[in-house]
Amino acid sequence: MSDQTTETILVGSSPSSVYEVAADIERYPEWVADIKQVTVDERDGLGRPLLVTFRTAAFGRSTTYQLRYDYEKAPGELSWVLTEGDLTTVLDGSYAFAIAPGGTEVTYHLEAQLKVPIPGFVKSRAQGRIQATALRELKARAESLR
Repeated sequence: MSDQTTETILVGSSPSSVYEVAADIERYPEWVADIKQVTVDERDGLGRPLLVTFRTAAFGRSTTYQLRYDYEKAPGELSWVLTEGDLTTVLDGSYAFAIAPGGTEVTYHLEAQLKVPIPGFVKSRAQGRIQATALRELKARAESLR
């Protein structure tokens, strides 16, 4: 059974600016603390990263996973699904970008399932860290580029 989480944050930048930061996947290691390496394995017809391999820090070790990105609803949404992972069987999610007073409301949704069961408190802590990275670091990056 997979775990799901959804969180929203207000970013003081336009939706198109926030989308551009989120879709600039190759630059994630510059501003996402846990991402150590990004390799674009395949691009779509517009040159956007389609199939991407990540090496990240997780649970005190390095983990590798590959995501397939979907730009069908861009620039209102950026979504992805896991194609393979050494620790996860599901790691599917999305960012949704909506105009809001003062900037952009960003909603982050993630569904994750690990290959090995872990204690609930460890899972909750990891979930909180993923959300913090996904939203707070995106907010900081987007607002710093205004």
